[in-house]
Amino acid sequence: MTTQRYGIVGLGKMGGSLARNLVKAGGKAVVFDLNPASVAELTDPGIIGAQSLPDLAASLPAPRIIWIMVPAGNPVDGVIDQLRPHLAPGDLLIDGGNSNYRDSIRRAAALKASGIHYLDCGSSGGMEGALNGLCLMVGGEESAFRLAEPLFRAIAMEGGYAHVGESGAGHFVKMVHNAIEYGMLQAIGEGFELLESGPYEVDHQQVARLWNHGSVIRSWLIELAARAFANDPDLSRISGEVGGGSTGFWAIEEANRFGVPLPAIAAAYMMRLRSRQPDSFQGKVVAALRREFGGHAVVKTK
Repeated sequence: MTTQRYGIVGLGKMGGSLARNLVKAGGKAVVFDLNPASVAELTDPGIIGAQSLPDLAASLPAPRIIWIMVPAGNPVDGVIDQLRPHLAPGDLLIDGGNSNYRDSIRRAAALKASGIHYLDCGSSGGMEGALNGLCLMVGGEESAFRLAEPLFRAIAMEGGYAHVGESGAGHFVKMVHNAIEYGMLQAIGEGFELLESGPYEVDHQQVARLWNHGSVIRSWLIELAARAFANDPDLSRISGEVGGGSTGFWAIEEANRFGVPLPAIAAAYMMRLRSRQPDSFQGKVVAALRREFGGHAVVKTK
């Protein structure tokens, strides 16, 4: 339980639910988003809408603790640049998005020169977690972590937050987490495609629900698969194009630096890229070569 007032910047898929989660735990939130409608939608008691980032900073008690939940890269730097003139030594910024850990190291060092604390916080659990309890991987100075710990305790599930190391460690751990997720998602997708293509009329929802009762692969992801098949049994209403990819690519880059083989994760990342190509040229080349050397049949385009 926390009764302090915190700032939340960015009310996309996660930020708004995070504000409601905080209020459920007894805290108060001052929120801001570039889209005023997103601010207006949060009418819960205990949530105060700010007109600007300076307004948000002025509405918080010292030391200010502000959670940034915007896309990685320039948006994070933009928020920091706009907030910085309105912050004081001892204030704390938390980046809860999927930033590159090297950016987090850079930002922490730059803010430390002004006496401002910075924590990089990998946040897992999706929209449901943001509302009901996240898993938080926090990097940064121990003193800053202790300052923000009441907030982490309030918005995380029980046992769902930890200080994992110095600046950058939180986003590094989250990067690895996401890379593992890529491999798990790909394996589930491939498995259900085999069921779909096999000789039996399998009820995918039934199988997914079954697998979550005592099987070795029971998991939240399998639970989500059952939910997806319940809403759309043959997934005919969506395409197979898979978004995302940044954190997986970063993980593969870091693995190359440290000499760590990631064959399953690398393959899963490549399949994400393949999913965005309705008819890949590399596939055309392979099919053409097989036809040329072996006379193998090719599928003609319409």
